[in-house]
Amino acid sequence: MFITEAFAQTAAAPSTGGADILMSILPFLLIFVVMYFLIIRPQRAQMKRREELLKNIRRGDQVVTGGGIVGKVTKVVDDSELEVEIAEGVKIRVIRGGVSEVRVKGEPVKE
Repeated sequence: MFITEAFAQTAAAPSTGGADILMSILPFLLIFVVMYFLIIRPQRAQMKRREELLKNIRRGDQVVTGGGIVGKVTKVVDDSELEVEIAEGVKIRVIRGGVSEVRVKGEPVKE
């Protein structure tokens, strides 16, 4: 009456511990590999392209800021700032990271 059926059952045959662990970890490894090739790797490539795009901004390029302002780069202040002309005689300073798109590449500066 006080003994449950679980205690009355006999013990199962001993199983191989290494194979069970491998079979339980294998789905997680497969999911990680698929996520790496579908998400992480393309995102890294996209980050490299954006970094290269921002690094190569020069005077005369037409850019779009993160806020949607379209302007022409008139001066590269330093490695992190640009001077952008958004209207005739109206110039603003923009951080390179705030540029979302380079529309028209300008001519290289002739020395």
